[in-house]
Amino acid sequence: MRNKYTGKTFIIEILAIILGLIFLVPFYYVIANSLKPFAEILTNTSALPSAFQWQNYVTAFERMDYLRVFKNSLMITVASNLVIVVFCSMGAYMLVRTKTKFSNFIFLLFVAAMVIPFQSIMIPLVKAASSFGLMNSIWGLVVMYLGFGSGLAIFLYHGFIKGIPVELEEAAIIDGCSTFGVFWRIVFPLLKPITVTIIILNSLWIWNDFLLPLLVLQDPSLRTIPLATFFFFGQYTKQWDLALAALMLSIIPLLIFFFSMQKHIIKGITSGSIK
Repeated sequence: MRNKYTGKTFIIEILAIILGLIFLVPFYYVIANSLKPFAEILTNTSALPSAFQWQNYVTAFERMDYLRVFKNSLMITVASNLVIVVFCSMGAYMLVRTKTKFSNFIFLLFVAAMVIPFQSIMIPLVKAASSFGLMNSIWGLVVMYLGFGSGLAIFLYHGFIKGIPVELEEAAIIDGCSTFGVFWRIVFPLLKPITVTIIILNSLWIWNDFLLPLLVLQDPSLRTIPLATFFFFGQYTKQWDLALAALMLSIIPLLIFFFSMQKHIIKGITSGSIK
């Protein structure tokens, strides 16, 4: 039995390694071709670079005005995460603790909004944004991300808050704490695992989002990294060498963020399963 179990485990590990390598193939193509001249990319995309063309990164950095678009993407991502966490955590708390049919109906509306395709509402969204003066504005884009991200955030917070004992809040109220104080001093610190999970999910989505910034941010000075990368593709020419280098420049900050938050991801999943 022991040998049979060991053999089965070995096969599973081999299959997992093969599957992992398959998922890494696209990254190989991006990295390898970002270090080639344009002509070499057209000749053989799967081969390693004959000589590392680091100038691609320098040119892409300058052409896309990387520091400016990085600042725009960072500002949008951080501000959107901040408003989503603050408003959705408070909203989910009130929906959980206010046990009425109306609160259940509101929660179902947020959950139902998660299944609406963005493409079906983007034209009315642009018209509404123009009416409220939200076009060509980073803060207008943040408001839209709050609307689109609130469904998932409230759904996750709602399920997590139900596992927090009400007795903790009642004890704080007896000690003279207000409802606002109970949430921020007692409840919100306990939401750290799910808050980190929500921030990670939203950061991956907002940082890589292309369509919504394309619709809202018409001013070139407000471009995000995905928009700046897109402009390496013209009507008649496609600068694959610079575009792939720009893509790597956009991925690097996300990789650093993901690996730095990896322990919190595992902790959040573990805490969620215990809840």
